[in-house]
Amino acid sequence: MREQLISVIIAERPYRLSIKSESEEQMFRNAARLINEKMNEYGSNFAFRDKQDLLAMVTLQFAVEFLQFEGASRNRTKILGQLESLDRLLDENLLDRS
Repeated sequence: MREQLISVIIAERPYRLSIKSESEEQMFRNAARLINEKMNEYGSNFAFRDKQDLLAMVTLQFAVEFLQFEGASRNRTKILGQLESLDRLLDENLLDRS
C-alpha cells in the first residue's frame, strides 16, 4: 500500500503524518485523541502556565504506564518460561513412571 498523509490535531496544533495503512491511521488518530483527552483532564484539575506543561505531564504519565506494562510483560515472559520448564519436568517424571 502507498503511504498517505493525514493530519492530527494535538494541543490545538495540526501535525501532518505519513502513514502506511488504514489501521495505522486509526491508531494515530486514537493516540492523538487520548493525548488531547488527558491534556483536558490535567488542564481542568491542575494549574498550568501553558500547553507545554500539560504535554509534559501527559508524556510523563504515558511513559510511566509504558514502563509498567513493559515490566509486567517481562514478568509474564519469565513466568511462562518457568511454567514451560515445570511442564517439561512433569512430562519427564510421568514418562519415567510409566
